[in-house]
Amino acid sequence: MGSADSKLNFRKAVIQLTTKTQVHLGAVLADGPRSGLCRQWGALTVLFEEAVPLLLCFPVEATDDAFWDQFWADTATSVQDVFALVPAAEIRAVREESPSNLATLCYKAVEKLVQGAESGCHSEKEKQIVLNCSRLLTRVLPCIFEDPDWRGFFWSTVPGAGRGGGEDDDENARPLAESLLLAIADLLFCPDFTVQSHRRSTVDSAEDIHSLDSCEYIWEAGVGFAHSPQPSYIHDMNRMELLKLLLTCFSEAMYLPPAADCGNTNPWVQFFCSTENRHALPLFTSLLNTVCAYDPVGYGIPYNHLLFSDYREPLVEEAAQVLIVTLDHDSTTSASPTVDGTTTGTAMDDADPPGPENLFVNYLSRIHREEDFQFILKGIARLLSNPLLQTYLPNSTKKIQFHQELLVLFWKLCDFNKKFLFFVLKSSDVLDILVPILYFLNDARADQSRVGLMHIGVFILLLLSGERNFGVRLNKPYSVRVPMDIPVFTGTHADLLIVVFHKIITSGHQRLQPLFDCLLTIVVNVSPYLKSLSMVAANKLLHLLEAFSTTWFLFSAAQNHHLVFFLLEVFNNIIQYQFDGNSNLVYAIIRKRSVFHQLANLPTDPPAIHKALQRRRRAPEPLSRTGSQEGASMEGSRPAVPAEPGTLKTSLVATPGIDKLTEKSQVSEDGTLRSLEPAPQQSSAEGSPATEEPSQAWREQRRPSSASASGQWSPTSEWVLSWKSKLPLQTIMRLLQVLVPQVEKICIDKGLTDESEILRFLQHGTLVGLLPVPHPILIRKYQANSGTAMWFRTYMWGVIYLRNVDPPVWYDTDVKLFEIQRV
Repeated sequence: MGSADSKLNFRKAVIQLTTKTQVHLGAVLADGPRSGLCRQWGALTVLFEEAVPLLLCFPVEATDDAFWDQFWADTATSVQDVFALVPAAEIRAVREESPSNLATLCYKAVEKLVQGAESGCHSEKEKQIVLNCSRLLTRVLPCIFEDPDWRGFFWSTVPGAGRGGGEDDDENARPLAESLLLAIADLLFCPDFTVQSHRRSTVDSAEDIHSLDSCEYIWEAGVGFAHSPQPSYIHDMNRMELLKLLLTCFSEAMYLPPAADCGNTNPWVQFFCSTENRHALPLFTSLLNTVCAYDPVGYGIPYNHLLFSDYREPLVEEAAQVLIVTLDHDSTTSASPTVDGTTTGTAMDDADPPGPENLFVNYLSRIHREEDFQFILKGIARLLSNPLLQTYLPNSTKKIQFHQELLVLFWKLCDFNKKFLFFVLKSSDVLDILVPILYFLNDARADQSRVGLMHIGVFILLLLSGERNFGVRLNKPYSVRVPMDIPVFTGTHADLLIVVFHKIITSGHQRLQPLFDCLLTIVVNVSPYLKSLSMVAANKLLHLLEAFSTTWFLFSAAQNHHLVFFLLEVFNNIIQYQFDGNSNLVYAIIRKRSVFHQLANLPTDPPAIHKALQRRRRAPEPLSRTGSQEGASMEGSRPAVPAEPGTLKTSLVATPGIDKLTEKSQVSEDGTLRSLEPAPQQSSAEGSPATEEPSQAWREQRRPSSASASGQWSPTSEWVLSWKSKLPLQTIMRLLQVLVPQVEKICIDKGLTDESEILRFLQHGTLVGLLPVPHPILIRKYQANSGTAMWFRTYMWGVIYLRNVDPPVWYDTDVKLFEIQRV
């Protein structure tokens, strides 16, 4: 019954689809010369109505070329046509009821691609066959990957497909997957098909294809290539089709559940990025240059994206997605390439290379010329800034949509190439990356479907904040007014960062609470270098301390007091190392001195703890904006809005706690960092979180509404005393002890009521010799770990899954790496 029903449903679907297009096609018919399009559609419909159901009926011999050629003959299709006319249910039916036919279909399609690569695709017919086979395989592969019994099919050998190419080479035969990947690589550098021919004659021999140096055919000028080829719409479209098939090959990773160790490598990526692929270097360079050279604004003509179709953007998106997937490499489980391209077990110890490496990661790590770094950084910054572009004419500039892929690419560049990271930080250009990230964080804070975007933005800032230069760069005045719904302020990029972080914490959704530790760690890392905070930013920091130090919030979850430790460390760093110039913060601390006194006198007896927890039911949400002067938002800004109900999102694995994400380093007198071994099972006096791994349970408990009512945990006197005694309040209390009487005296003596007069007094004050001995600066540097590697893998594939909707390559298949959810 299943087979007959599926055939009937398939025919109905085709008839419905054909009926829907008749209105459009009627106009085409009237055009006379263009009526061939209608005939092609009709032929295509008949093909899939008749040929595909035949696959279910009886085994078809592999030698029956007349039958198999129907699927990729000279009928011009589009990948959208193939997805519309071949439902996943039909492919599954063939897979279950006639597996030999599905195997033959895949083998034959790969064979046609190999033949096309061998011959060089000289005729239009050959080109059409290659494109049709690409589209068909793009449709079929996800349905093969979702069935565990079929997953090894492409890695089985095919008779006669030996690595040496000879007939007697069957024992050393090449798996189908390898033949497919090598054919795609060859076709991506096929003259007059995907690249411009350098020959004057139109006929190239097959030998020329094999001897062709693809490094001379790199798609775009940039890293390692100075010549910019003439743009070609046809070549870009053909590249895009092949890259879509390549991405589909790599997507087998979507059909495997997330692994705790993230150690299982993707065999498709591993082979494609190995020395077996002679085009690895030019293809890596082509993808990178295509992304970084793209300028969506074009000539800057208003509404140009409405007047001209931009055929480059789909290729750039595809290139960015393929590039980040090829760079999916867990540096914690194998030797990682260093800046000179050698492989080391750690950053310091030399070791022998561990066998075949991912060449794409290797090439990325070996980029070292300043002009190449400048090209990459300018390109990524230009594209990340594109959604922020504002003009007086609404919607007059093109807005790109692949900023998440760009953020992953930027992360990979910084992670794998430390020379690039240092280049980014050595000038103010890093701020061209910072501002768009803060814009995305602020814009996405209320949208649960964009929680992954929030995480990657914060991870990048955490990575950058581990370097002293980042904190120094933040002192540059912020003058470019990107419309964000944050209070208007006059100040530096550090002020912008603090104001946006305050907004995320006080008005973001619940699922962002595990990020609070990361956000405050970033502020701690940069705080010793912040020369002058604005009054707005100073008040935001004090408001956060006020909210986090309420007794009921402190007692509601086992880890909430860490947030107070982080903020006290921020204040101590600024007072000890940047007192001059930070009169706004000192004044804010004096005004809110009662908060510090309450912390010093925190109750520890059981009745007081119980009373504080009872009070939470009547108290307002501690992280609301009550008590924080918001002021007017920037002109032209729009408030952050939640996702539309029904918006699709993909699940993400949990991220490690901040103690697993970072490694503590102490800044020596000469400015160098010295790694500190974490002391087991104890909290640092400087206020860092305890070194035990936070469990998912406490992440849930951090929500005030689910504290001890859950019965899993309740605060005790001993617990409060264990961390209260370590609160680093000495420096602040000494500051208050010295300055409060002076400020009160000057106000009484001079009758001062004006803030500016008090600030002027504080600006000229000094605490030299009055404060405790300065504590060493502690920096928490991001450290690679398998937990974040797995998070990046699920996030990256989730983005790719949701962004590929035309056609919907993976939508109706059984992915295992993440869950598809609706908001």
